[in-house]
Amino acid sequence: MTGRMICGVLVAVALAGCGAAVSDGSETGTATESLPIGRIQGAEAISPYLDQRVEVQGVVTGNFVSGMDGFFMQDAVGEDDGDPATSDGIFVAWPRGSTPKVRRGERVRVSGTVAEVAAGGGSQTTIQASAVEVLGRGAAPVTTITQAPARTEDWERLEGMWLRIDVPLTVSGNDGLLRYGELVTSFGPRLFTPTERHAPGSGTQTVDADNARRRLVLDDNRSVEYPRSLWYLPEPLSAQAPLRSGSIVHGAEGILQHAWGWRLQLTEALERIEQAPRPPAPELPDGLRVASFNLFNWFNGDGKGHGFPTPRGAAGIGEMNRQRDKLVAAILGIRPDIAALMEVENDGFGRSSSLAQLVAALNAQWPEGGYRLVDAGQGPGMDVIRVAMIYREGRVAPLGAAAATVEGAFSERHRAPLAQAFELRQGGARLVVVANHFKSKGCTEAEADDADQRDGQSCWNASRVAAARALDAWLKADPTGQASHGTVILGDLNSYGREDPVRALIEAGWRDVFDPVGEARPYSFNYRGFSGRLDHALLSAGLHERLRAAVEWHINADESEAFDFQTRNRDKAWYAPDPYRSSDHDPLVLVLDMGR
Repeated sequence: MTGRMICGVLVAVALAGCGAAVSDGSETGTATESLPIGRIQGAEAISPYLDQRVEVQGVVTGNFVSGMDGFFMQDAVGEDDGDPATSDGIFVAWPRGSTPKVRRGERVRVSGTVAEVAAGGGSQTTIQASAVEVLGRGAAPVTTITQAPARTEDWERLEGMWLRIDVPLTVSGNDGLLRYGELVTSFGPRLFTPTERHAPGSGTQTVDADNARRRLVLDDNRSVEYPRSLWYLPEPLSAQAPLRSGSIVHGAEGILQHAWGWRLQLTEALERIEQAPRPPAPELPDGLRVASFNLFNWFNGDGKGHGFPTPRGAAGIGEMNRQRDKLVAAILGIRPDIAALMEVENDGFGRSSSLAQLVAALNAQWPEGGYRLVDAGQGPGMDVIRVAMIYREGRVAPLGAAAATVEGAFSERHRAPLAQAFELRQGGARLVVVANHFKSKGCTEAEADDADQRDGQSCWNASRVAAARALDAWLKADPTGQASHGTVILGDLNSYGREDPVRALIEAGWRDVFDPVGEARPYSFNYRGFSGRLDHALLSAGLHERLRAAVEWHINADESEAFDFQTRNRDKAWYAPDPYRSSDHDPLVLVLDMGR
């Protein structure tokens, strides 16, 4: 067909060479027995010709033989099946080194067997070619998209076709950019994890369906990991053009593939990108600053320049120094009076410990800060990583010993929580701060109730609920033994905002700091293009009325890992001793008015 209306307007042009639009060239060797591609694709997800031998003719729209061991072809103008419910494009498996070689814009005849190639929940209709014959030059139409489809399944009718996206796309995630050369984008605003805004159930299913129809991955048409260049970017990745989540992409063009979701295998460079700016340090009101920060596995070897590699974190002393400098820049950007820290090496509290050396680095950069560490004596816990706490000596003083528990729910899997009571130097107000790090969502060894229940909360949710309830009971038993104006729960709970563990704490009387300040869409983490909060701050009844501000400083979740402290597969020009991509979690800081 010469025109269609699917989420936009079709524009018919010819392909010649690498994407040039020219008039139709010569076409020879049309075989009457060849089937229109739409007949082979069919109107359903699985081809009606599955496992059958077929012959098709069409025009090569994407030559990805060198990167993907195959090419995409599409019915020539006027030769499709006339059915808008079927796709007119298809992938042809044609390994590198096969002859003849094909070029974009050539008309070809292909013989082979129809297969469905599954990848990450997707199924790409494919012809496993046994023979390819180049017939000359040809013209194929491009379909211009101006909005997301009404339903996810409507993408199916465009599978394998040449698309031009004539509407801005939002960068929703870049965690696959460095390794796979891919970028998660969305029609409309960024994508959020469904359980960030809705409790598991019908509400999350609605958000999940909306996410699926709006999500489109832009890919570099290569299967190699850590590509040498991101050829489709209008300008190289840099501190001035970091391609943060929230950036706006214009002029995406390529072939639609169904693999690990719907993705556009790009055939042209993007026209332009409106770069989302890196945020400066937040401006905060006066008051007591209490922060939470996951340090992305802060390990320091033996503390004397040796002992690498360690179970986690930096590969050597050079990387460790780079990581330290970024963490210091991030922490001093918010200058907390008390900070709960996660993913700290569990190596004691002496001068050679990772925690002590971080504190020393903070004080070297900001001597008037006067940071000190909370010495728990040992641990807490037996995991290779632990939670920790630091404070400014001139602002607060610790009261009594720190408290930790490894009982019950905290006997395994979760990191042991750490509680410390503090008294303000001025005014004498008291509060208890508790650092936490619940079990992650990874499914290794998860069984029974801890297995993935397919409700959006992934694995180990039952254990995280048990930890939340145990934490509430432990704190209500006053583990520090110090009278205070209230308690702050901080840390990486590995649960999004409306998941069961967080709701269990709220139902027990704890208040989410983002509820009273009215933040509509908070987030601290980005996974596969979906934003949400894994990092939380909850207040007891005695403190929530004292809250003056709660801010997540988006220096990490929106950044590509290209800018972190590691050196492998990274350009030297990307690193800077600044706070951006100092971790994979954003720091959270709240301000409490303790003078009332």
